[in-house]
Amino acid sequence: GDTQLRSLHFMFGSFFETEGCTTMNHVLPSKTQTTQHMVIGVGNVHRCDDGVGITVAREIRAQDNPDIVVMEATGEGATLMDMWENVDDVILIDAVRSGSSPGHIHRLDVQQDRLLSDFFHYSTHAFSVAEAVEMSRALGTLPKHMIVYGIEGRDFSAGVGLSPAVSDSAKKVVETIKTKFSVSTN
Repeated sequence: GDTQLRSLHFMFGSFFETEGCTTMNHVLPSKTQTTQHMVIGVGNVHRCDDGVGITVAREIRAQDNPDIVVMEATGEGATLMDMWENVDDVILIDAVRSGSSPGHIHRLDVQQDRLLSDFFHYSTHAFSVAEAVEMSRALGTLPKHMIVYGIEGRDFSAGVGLSPAVSDSAKKVVETIKTKFSVSTN
């Protein structure tokens, strides 16, 4: 069950980037069950600032709030669409490269804002975050509420660890998410 999933992720997930997702503390909700709150961290922790989404997701998971499903993803669009199917409220965090200063936090409400594919410049997938959101919009399958936090990265080279400005912004996004869910789940 859950322990085996954690063990498998720990053994394999730390060495190889997976195409899908890892859940560690949670399993994907069933297709017939509606989940209220989900946090999805997108990225690759082995490419410095590209790991910011995963870092935020892991901090939220550490809060151990049973009302929040926390997911990690590499950014492959079809997998993302599958994750947020039947979810009411999604927060997705990913590194971006838009020309803003490193650490700048872009907050996008996907019900109001369109996502540009070149915003998520460092995704290795042709069908990535922006395309998944826009495809869900076209299909009428977007969650009722979905916020994307794009944290401006500086260093996307091979390596582990966030640059200082990106790390500071990650902490701010964690606090914002914790505040949002502590208000809405109490």
